[in-house]
Amino acid sequence: MKSIISFRKIILAGIAAAFLSAATADKNIYTITNDYVVTIHGTSNLHAWDEKVQKVTGKGTINWNKDGSFDLSGISIKMDVHSIKSDMGSVMDNNTYKALKADAHPEIVFTLLGDAKSILANTSNKIITVNGNLSIAGVTKFVTMKAKVNMQGKGKLIFEGSQPIAMSDYGISAPTALFGTLKTGNEITINFKISFQ
Repeated sequence: MKSIISFRKIILAGIAAAFLSAATADKNIYTITNDYVVTIHGTSNLHAWDEKVQKVTGKGTINWNKDGSFDLSGISIKMDVHSIKSDMGSVMDNNTYKALKADAHPEIVFTLLGDAKSILANTSNKIITVNGNLSIAGVTKFVTMKAKVNMQGKGKLIFEGSQPIAMSDYGISAPTALFGTLKTGNEITINFKISFQ
């Protein structure tokens, strides 16, 4: 009888520990807030142009260490291609969607590879380097990206930076506009300021 009671205690303790562990892990999951700014800057034979990504979602795991530093892992950021709007109007928008194969691949996705280790929480404008996969138009490439990190307590982390990209690396034909009169350059830059909370 004692052995049965002991066994039950062990099982109950295991279940309680599992729930406690899950609850603790959930506290470490941060999601992107709505105050993000993500833009795409490019050039053309006529003038420079800019597009704004109006829908960005994502999440990541942030583990806090006893020394006040934190580690990043499991970060995934998704940008809705159909939410991209140009300063040149709907014609450029539609050409962008076509170039990015938006119907077949509706999201641009960045996925962190490995962990970004031990970032000190009390360091402002800390520059970190992260490695990840960037998927655009159905093509995934390894990228190394630098970002500036700031924070508001343990509640909010702000990442800011830019990433140059050659469209040809992703099999993208540079969009055109004005009946082909405007031809965009192959190089673009994604600028981002994203907060996790």
